[in-house]
Amino acid sequence: MDLPRLKTALVTRGHTQALKDGTVRPATCAFDFEEVPVIIKAFRRMVRGLEFDVCEMAITTYICARAHGKRFTAIPVFPMRAFHHGAVVYNTRSGIRGPQDLEGRRVGVNRGYTVTTGVWARAILQHEHGVNLGRVTWVLSGDEHVAEWQPPENVVPLDSDRSLDELLAAGDIPAAISVHVDSPEVKPLIPNAADAGLAALRSRGLWPINHTIVVKDEVLNAHPDLAADLYRAFVEAKRLSMDRLDDPLLLKVRDVIGDPLPYGVAENRQMLDAIVQHAQEQGIIRRAIPLEKLFAAV
Repeated sequence: MDLPRLKTALVTRGHTQALKDGTVRPATCAFDFEEVPVIIKAFRRMVRGLEFDVCEMAITTYICARAHGKRFTAIPVFPMRAFHHGAVVYNTRSGIRGPQDLEGRRVGVNRGYTVTTGVWARAILQHEHGVNLGRVTWVLSGDEHVAEWQPPENVVPLDSDRSLDELLAAGDIPAAISVHVDSPEVKPLIPNAADAGLAALRSRGLWPINHTIVVKDEVLNAHPDLAADLYRAFVEAKRLSMDRLDDPLLLKVRDVIGDPLPYGVAENRQMLDAIVQHAQEQGIIRRAIPLEKLFAAV
């Protein structure tokens, strides 16, 4: 009997390579991979058109999508994580000396407000540096994957013909998130960002989740064993990669916590509770969503 073929969008990384090259195969299905060089385009295609059966997706895009009734469910696999202390940059001529100086100012956000890096970066500003996020006007350079989402009043579109990069370099916007400008006058707002990220991991377990894996609900409903089977396959692919791990950041994280890419809800409850909390605090969702409703049982 032929296995169902699932149209899948997944970035090739060390810990997914065995899935992509067929070394590890699920028992209940076969992957039909579509290479999407800019994976955020796959997020949008999945959210707006349900174009994939299985799709990598930014975690806050997923949370926002579920809050608006999108018909897919995640399995507790988290193929991308990162520290975000270095995501906020500022123009040194702007008069900003520290994070709280962002209050009362316009701060750029690359792409949309619900972008995961922005959510984690704003949470760091709020919870580590006491910034009142409601007193900042967040200026977006793009739109949101979830078209139905309505932003808070202090979230506005860019009203300029110039890009955020140009505005930041000129000092017309004093600071921005996830904007990369080659200028000696644009620097990270939080100094020694890499060290700050590792310090937060050591002191309070902060190891932010960026991406998860979602599966179309109609596929999960048609194949009750699929979620657990996919989970096992991702776990095995990751296991095979650990002996040849060469990512400098993941190696540093492994020195602190052992498994640098833990999968599973229980193993990640602290970070999952945190991202749901931050999404609610920042006006991305109106009420918290229980993790049991966000993730399929595996």
